[in-house]
Amino acid sequence: MNQWDIYMFPFSKEKRHPAIVISNDETCANSDIAEVNVLLCTSSRASRPAKVTEVLLDEADGLDWQTLARCDKIYLLPKATFSERKGSVTKERRHLIGRKIVEVLRLPIFRQ
Repeated sequence: MNQWDIYMFPFSKEKRHPAIVISNDETCANSDIAEVNVLLCTSSRASRPAKVTEVLLDEADGLDWQTLARCDKIYLLPKATFSERKGSVTKERRHLIGRKIVEVLRLPIFRQ
């Protein structure tokens, strides 16, 4: 498991959906840390434009069809519960997701 990998996760409320791992690689590799931070994706075909809180992913990211990644809520989930690895978010979309998280969570950006 690595940062930006997309795995299927059996969410209790939303059922089985893709999830993007956003924890760093050190956390992912550390067997003493049981959980990782992820973003939920809608796995049904995206039949609408992305909301201001979402980024559109597709087959280039390893998914079967266009999928919306929700950037407004970060889940902390157990590593042991993830199943099938679908792929990895493209470098271009990693930047989009990072910017979107900062935007929707209204995180301050410090410039030197």
